[in-house]
Amino acid sequence: MQQVDWYFDFISPYAYLGLMRLGELPDVAITYRPVLFAGLLNHWEQKGPAEIPPKRAWTYRSCTWTASRQGIRFRFPAAHPFNSLPYLRLAIAAGSTADAVHRIFEALWTTAADPADPSLIVELARSLAVDPADVSRQQFKDTLRSATEQAIARGVFGVPTLDVGGELFWGADATDFARAYLADPAILTTAEMQRVAKLPIGVSRIPV
Repeated sequence: MQQVDWYFDFISPYAYLGLMRLGELPDVAITYRPVLFAGLLNHWEQKGPAEIPPKRAWTYRSCTWTASRQGIRFRFPAAHPFNSLPYLRLAIAAGSTADAVHRIFEALWTTAADPADPSLIVELARSLAVDPADVSRQQFKDTLRSATEQAIARGVFGVPTLDVGGELFWGADATDFARAYLADPAILTTAEMQRVAKLPIGVSRIPV
């Protein structure tokens, strides 16, 4: 069985949509790897979709449409972006199991709840047999920081990202690509795939 790593942050609607499609990957054992999306953005000097006003509106509408089209139960939380740190640490405290990850995502992305409501994290923690106080433990803060640094070293620049046999597949819409690679790894070794992977940069944008 192929080992697959799935990098995610609960802040991302694309990560939730991607989670709902992981079951389409055949014969894989998935390790769920929580990372801080803001940490990835800071390292690669990017802005998140929600930090660009027109892109924010497009993202929210697009995700809502995509979920409806795919028959995925989905509702944006009461406010977005939100602080995902306590939820990421809770996932780690719960062992980053499939059950814990699904429960937290569903609480945030199907109910329109307010992620800033302290009672939500308390309720989730107790449902996962985690002491709510553990979410603030330094151990889990350090684990999340280390996990994010390791993801960056691996080349992860966004969420969700699948690591399949050392190849990275980014985005909720990368499931089909990853599934094709699992069926035939040679698709990345064609002459054209090799060419585009090393394509020269024609011009670079000059910062204003």
